[in-house]
Amino acid sequence: MTRKIALITGASRGLGKNTALHLAAQGIDIIGTYHSNTAESQAVASEVERLGGRAVMLQLDVSDSSTFAAFGTQVTNALKSTFNRDSFDFLVNNAGSGINVSFAETSEEQFDQMMKIHLKGPFFLTQRLLPLVADQGRIINISSGLTRFSMAGMAAYAVMKGGIEVLTRYQAQELGARGIRVNTLAPGAIETDFGGGQVRDNSQINQYIASGTALGRVGLPDDIGGAILMLLTDGSGWINGQRIEASGGIHL
Repeated sequence: MTRKIALITGASRGLGKNTALHLAAQGIDIIGTYHSNTAESQAVASEVERLGGRAVMLQLDVSDSSTFAAFGTQVTNALKSTFNRDSFDFLVNNAGSGINVSFAETSEEQFDQMMKIHLKGPFFLTQRLLPLVADQGRIINISSGLTRFSMAGMAAYAVMKGGIEVLTRYQAQELGARGIRVNTLAPGAIETDFGGGQVRDNSQINQYIASGTALGRVGLPDDIGGAILMLLTDGSGWINGQRIEASGGIHL
């Protein structure tokens, strides 16, 4: 039986790393991207291999769409040389970074950077990779709970994630003829190094978020890796064009 392959952007740390390891534990091979830390990326590849899978880690800056054509060629070559395939099955648009600055003080440069990373990047990267996504494949776009509820200082980031949720519905509509399912996974606040690790390292912020969450705690990376895995399983095949929030029930 042919093993499935997932391409995960931002797979060297945080939620992307956790997702890669969740999928590898279930027999899914990984093509991961990393921004700059080669050592971190190779550590993830080694963990995937320890779990019995195969992994290729490729450098990619999702904010620079001028590199996507060359990246597509790298993916094509990796598919042939490592997996003896000409397509992959799952695309997880995960890579990203955040800023915390008020609406009144957000600069055009900050706005443009968030747009390149969180909206333009996933739009044109997915477009470039479409010929390599297998029919009946899956695409998951990572959004945020901040598109449903608001927190001061997150406007520029959340606006882009709102755009991703609209894009998901259009992708699902237009790619349905190929049997490709497209969904949004929207995490709540998670204990990672995202945004400087505030949720993980600042006890006051952690407790505040936990107090507003039905399950009484903030999220952990395993909560998200498991949710992404769920959306890639055969049993979720009739879920399409949807926003699935994995937040433990925050601000219900």
